[in-house]
Amino acid sequence: MFADGFAEKIDFLSDSCGDPLDKATVPSQIPAMDLHARFPAISDLKTRARRRVPHFAWEYLDSATGVEATKARNRAKLDEVLFMPSILHGEFTPDLSTSLFGQSYPLPFGVSPVGMSGLMWPDAERRLASAATKAGLPYGLSTVATRTPEDLAPHVGGNGWFQMYPPRDEAVRRDMLKRARDAGFSTLVLTVDVPAASRRERQQRSGLTSPPRLTPRILAQVARCPVWAVGTLQHGMPRMKLIDDYAAKVTGLSSTEHAGYLLRTAPGWDYLQWLRDEWDGPFVVKGVMRASDAAPLEAAGVDALWVSNHAGRQFDAAPASIEVLPEIRAATKLPLIFDSGIEGGLDMLRALALGADFVMLGRAWHFALAALGDAGPPHLVDMLSRDLAANMVQIGARKLSDLPDCLWPRRA
Repeated sequence: MFADGFAEKIDFLSDSCGDPLDKATVPSQIPAMDLHARFPAISDLKTRARRRVPHFAWEYLDSATGVEATKARNRAKLDEVLFMPSILHGEFTPDLSTSLFGQSYPLPFGVSPVGMSGLMWPDAERRLASAATKAGLPYGLSTVATRTPEDLAPHVGGNGWFQMYPPRDEAVRRDMLKRARDAGFSTLVLTVDVPAASRRERQQRSGLTSPPRLTPRILAQVARCPVWAVGTLQHGMPRMKLIDDYAAKVTGLSSTEHAGYLLRTAPGWDYLQWLRDEWDGPFVVKGVMRASDAAPLEAAGVDALWVSNHAGRQFDAAPASIEVLPEIRAATKLPLIFDSGIEGGLDMLRALALGADFVMLGRAWHFALAALGDAGPPHLVDMLSRDLAANMVQIGARKLSDLPDCLWPRRA
């Protein structure tokens, strides 16, 4: 992804300053309880990850669009969802398991697809897919990831979801579907809320371009993050390998666009029906915000709706995803998947109580990986499991289906 000669320009990085913890500890060797003492929340992982990731990569991951009002609204509206504590239930261990598309999961969450995941941390897609599979959770691979479906075939264990940014060319999309299916991805996710590139002003200010150029400014950012730099050298420059297979020459893109935009189209209902007819597994539509879309999507044969405002990364005047979730729940019996603004187990319980059947997280997994390497994702799973269980005990919810009755005020 970077210009030729990158390796030669950063040979000095092994002697550069980095996170002091890198020299004091090897994260994979830290006992689990020590990890909980030092990184008890996603915010702690985020703080350390920010020190270990170059600024341009951080801004790509953490930014939204506009003044980031929708990103803030996601957080504020989640905080407004309250539960009533309940007493005298005796000792019990909450059941955190759930099922989706006929498959059982030990926990109600998974790894959301994130474009250019390997830019945030070297080999992120393989690492996160392996961690999710080990935990029995689904892993979502983006069309614009830095690894192909074939790269991840040995690591998804039947839990792979392939997220498609819709290619315009029928031959391209048919080939993508075949490759995903042959690699063991069982669920197709069509993202419909990206009809055009968003601006993401923070990303532009960071100096990140597409494709990124190794300017003195970018090199200075890389120099502050030697672990990231050396890992990137070891695993190869991050690039959109799947897109590269189809895009020969790319010109005329803005600084926030990439080759994938030349392949994409803004899908319509005919496009949706074509995908439904071509894909023989579970089919999810991601980016649903209007309850009025639920019935036609259900009629088109979609298997689940993914309620999401793209975490505020596409449009800065949208309602919070959690605000529209109850109305969409009332409009359909299809399973609902939820994302946008989730920062812990309590937030997941809020979404599940208001009608979601499953929750997906994107940023949190990358915070964990960047903060602690391969020890990060398992720690995140353990952290979120404990958070879910502790809060369910507080409100007397023995299983996830009890959550709606625990809301305050009670809802009809």
